[in-house]
Amino acid sequence: MPETITINGRSIDRGEKVLTKLNISKLPSGTVIEIPVYVFRSVHDGPVVLLMAGMHGDEVNGIEIIRRMLGKKMLYPLRGTIIAVPILNIYGFLNFSRDVPDGKDVNRSFPGRNEGSLASRVAYRFMKEVMPYIDYGIDFHTGGSSRSNYPQIRCVLDYPKNVELSQAFGAPFVLDASFRTGSLRKEAWKHGKTILVYEAGESLRFDEVGICTGIEGTCRFLHHLGMMAGAPAAAQEPVVCHKDVWIRAKNAGLFRSIVRTGEQVKKNQLLGTITDPYGEMEVKIIATSAGYIIGLNNMPVVNQGDALVHIAF
Repeated sequence: MPETITINGRSIDRGEKVLTKLNISKLPSGTVIEIPVYVFRSVHDGPVVLLMAGMHGDEVNGIEIIRRMLGKKMLYPLRGTIIAVPILNIYGFLNFSRDVPDGKDVNRSFPGRNEGSLASRVAYRFMKEVMPYIDYGIDFHTGGSSRSNYPQIRCVLDYPKNVELSQAFGAPFVLDASFRTGSLRKEAWKHGKTILVYEAGESLRFDEVGICTGIEGTCRFLHHLGMMAGAPAAAQEPVVCHKDVWIRAKNAGLFRSIVRTGEQVKKNQLLGTITDPYGEMEVKIIATSAGYIIGLNNMPVVNQGDALVHIAF
């Protein structure tokens, strides 16, 4: 752990608790857009951990996880440093949107460019100011487009540190998820950093189970690293899944699910139906694999090809 961390031109020494704000740009109205960054430093040596949410502005569960931990003063480490970024994509948050105003996804824009698109500039500023210091991190996400995710950790399980930390977090499911081009997780890996992705709930909806599971898992994560005195035990051993498949709609219509996220299903099990609005057509949705439902589309009106049920095994 470095003696001094410098973020946004502010030097932060051991034992300090600081809120600094990264200036990104301005709205067309002239309103300044800033990203709040909370830094909590112990006097004792230890790892630097990133807790970040709001990469996609409409994914509010992670924002709420960090907000509650900040409000309850749970982020004062016994050793090391915690850097908390409750909302990275302020633009999307203000507009109830996944993306920034130019339509680009910040989590496909890393490492970013200072002279690039708006999403690229957000990514670049984070990489320049925060990434150099962190050792480990949790990037909080939710399902998008009316799709709800059961609490799960996503990481590449080929790396022992990912396995260790995902088990320490203790989410109900751990999904072996490959890197995606332009993502924070892949860029962090290139720099020798370990980032886990926590998924729970859906966009623009609070999911109390997902929020509480995320807080407890973060406490276990920090406790494992010696940064927190204690943490609640996980309710169960995580189910580790190495493969996953989305069941997609073969017909457009009205989707009715008869299963729930977290449920174990068998191959060829009935998952739901798609009907037309007039009662003239009904198509059964059948599981193509045995496994666990880790994601579910909550939108009743679906088009051909829409993702309906996410099964991991």
